[in-house]
Amino acid sequence: MATGTKRDYYEVLGVDRNADDAALKKAYRELAKKYHPDMNPGDADAEAKFKEASEAYAVLSDKEKRAKYDQFGHAAFDAGAGGGGFGGFDFEGADFADLFGDIFGDLFGGGARRSSAAAAGPQRGRHIRQTVRITFDEAIKGCEKELNVTMSDPCPTCGGTGAKPGTSPTTCPQCQGRGQVVYSQRSLFGMMQNVQTCPKCGGTGKIITDKCTDCNGTGYVSKRKTIQVSIPAGIDDGQVVRLRGKGEPGSNGGPRGDMLVEVRVSRHPLFERQDVNIFSTVPISFAQAALGSEIRIKTVDGDVLYKVKAGTKTDTKVRLRGKGVPYVHNPGRRGDHYVTLMIQTPTKLSKEAKAALRKFDELAGNTLNES
Repeated sequence: MATGTKRDYYEVLGVDRNADDAALKKAYRELAKKYHPDMNPGDADAEAKFKEASEAYAVLSDKEKRAKYDQFGHAAFDAGAGGGGFGGFDFEGADFADLFGDIFGDLFGGGARRSSAAAAGPQRGRHIRQTVRITFDEAIKGCEKELNVTMSDPCPTCGGTGAKPGTSPTTCPQCQGRGQVVYSQRSLFGMMQNVQTCPKCGGTGKIITDKCTDCNGTGYVSKRKTIQVSIPAGIDDGQVVRLRGKGEPGSNGGPRGDMLVEVRVSRHPLFERQDVNIFSTVPISFAQAALGSEIRIKTVDGDVLYKVKAGTKTDTKVRLRGKGVPYVHNPGRRGDHYVTLMIQTPTKLSKEAKAALRKFDELAGNTLNES
């Protein structure tokens, strides 16, 4: 294209002049997928649009080139122009390597980066998720629980090879045991190599001709197991205990995955927990509040004696230090227990009790407002 016939680069990508890198990349990615020559074979118009979009992105994704373009327009890249000459567009400075890896992955079913994890090397096994329910007290003090779980184990008949006893897997002839196949794909920028999981062996690098009848060639059988779980003191509702190596077995000699045990803690009839602190409410009588008294307060460690001061008002807060929840990672340290003292008003009184209260009010200088 001659300089005078070129469209504005921002117009080509369909973005405004203040578009950031993410917006530029998104716009170009959509255009590249739409007009790529391999998706439009023999379409000269699509190829021209693809080149136009690539040129626009090559300039606008480079800060220096974009600044020159914003100042001088297309003339910035004409030989001898104020921009120092661009000599046609190139891809230096633009992140085409990563971008085309994504685009070709979408167009052709996965590029080298996306399929590299499917190599025939050792692969870690799948994690297993379980749930265990415990009481409030068990969460505070810690406990041991058993889980009955069905999981896979290497087949004892074939030793995990998947092959019938007396036979062995053979090397896959298509990938030569690598688990991957490499193929070349023509693009506008030349031949590009892509890597995919071998379709013949599924990435294992091995072919099993005579399958083990007990595991049907998988190399694994399901077994019911009892797993011991140590619940640490101070665990909170919804937290997870990780049992390393207790998940599904890996492939090609890879390690087992983990078992992730989510802990659900039942509510307590008296206590509420917030982080490492415990809260409760304790009722006291009017006489105990007015005269003072020694009362028993229930805690997770058992009853403790507390001396109520004379003249205590309702809603008075009491702090019992170190009677809260242990820190999971530092069980020697604990939160506190906060108690709210609530003065109870009696609802059923005998004639004698009513008379005594009236007498008390008179002696205290109060006048009852009776109808």
